[in-house]
Amino acid sequence: MPKLGMEPLRRRALIDAAISAISDRGTLDVTMSDIAGRAGVSSALAHHYFGAKEDLLQATMRHLLADLGRDTVAALAKTRTPRERISAVVRVNLSVSQFRQETVHAWLAFYGEAQKSTPLRRLLRVYSRRLYSNLMSGLVPLTGRREAERMAETIAAMIDGLYIRRALRDGLPHPISATALVEDYVETKLKQCSA
Repeated sequence: MPKLGMEPLRRRALIDAAISAISDRGTLDVTMSDIAGRAGVSSALAHHYFGAKEDLLQATMRHLLADLGRDTVAALAKTRTPRERISAVVRVNLSVSQFRQETVHAWLAFYGEAQKSTPLRRLLRVYSRRLYSNLMSGLVPLTGRREAERMAETIAAMIDGLYIRRALRDGLPHPISATALVEDYVETKLKQCSA
């Protein structure tokens, strides 16, 4: 008889193992057997909790999105001004927890697979819309809607580009230097708007 409360722990262990396997392989071309082995459970148990591998991969991506969302909500709750909101969103997206090598590799693999997978593409759209909306909430009061739209797109592109650089440059840029790059852009643009 299964122990009460084990399902959430095992599901989380399988998600963590999926992130690890994806990072090691650099692709979503991993097996349930590999993921289950990393989690210390049988393939049958992995299938019991998630069904097909695609279901586990979608759950893994949802988990990454939920972590990012939770961190963003917590950071935004501590802000008082529109400018602080912008910084909070940038800081969370480029934080140490989001910039871990395994997490970055998983995100990049999901981006690649989203070209073929409608469910993963939908999840990436959720991420993109949330990022854009959170940035706009800080930018519009400072710049007006038209300039805010351009800045939000640029900031989002910078964040995505820094993820790619993080994956390709073996540890660089660091979260602090990555955040500083984006903040420099934001400051420069805000000064131009107020001039």
